[in-house]
Amino acid sequence: MIIFDNVSKRYESGYDALNQVNFTMSAGEMAFLTGHSGAGKSTLLKLLLLMDRCTRGQVMVGGQNLNRIRRRQIPYYRRKIGLVFQDHQLLFDRSVFDNVALPMVIAGAQKRDIGRRVRAALDKVGLLSKEKLNPMALSGGEQQRVGIARAVVNKPDLILADEPTGNLDPKLSAEIMRLFEQFNQVGVTVLVATHDLSLIARLNHRILTLQKGRLINDGR
Repeated sequence: MIIFDNVSKRYESGYDALNQVNFTMSAGEMAFLTGHSGAGKSTLLKLLLLMDRCTRGQVMVGGQNLNRIRRRQIPYYRRKIGLVFQDHQLLFDRSVFDNVALPMVIAGAQKRDIGRRVRAALDKVGLLSKEKLNPMALSGGEQQRVGIARAVVNKPDLILADEPTGNLDPKLSAEIMRLFEQFNQVGVTVLVATHDLSLIARLNHRILTLQKGRLINDGR
């Protein structure tokens, strides 16, 4: 599903954000990406999202070489990826339903399919009864679950999460991780960038550890 083959990323300033990173994730696998602030976690996710391109090496996702994807093809590539942010990035001028529906609207889906899929996604995260509310009426944990519903509404092959529990207490953080595990159990590949070592230590998943742009550990 994901292959990093000797991947390095150097910015114009001369800063090496990633240095000769090698790892493979199989389809249907779940893993955590961790490391100190500035270790390269966000850069690695940006390469997977084609927000940046590597300086050396190759990044492969689902059999596609990302180096060969043209700019105009990037929106179509991203439709296969569900992205969850730390700060939710919800739109407060529209309802919970409309926030979750947004990826399908952008993709030009049929209105009937949008309704069915949005409600299925909200039901999965336990928020079906709150579809008409404004996200501002929800707690922080509920807002994060809306973000997860939005990430999965298009039935992505891959979910990327960038510090999804950074603003949540330990109990809510554990609930969010359980949701990711549930999606993983039905075959979705999940990569979660997090600094919450105490939480991931309790979960039996692979841990990729970055230090100063290098992958220094790959295990459980």
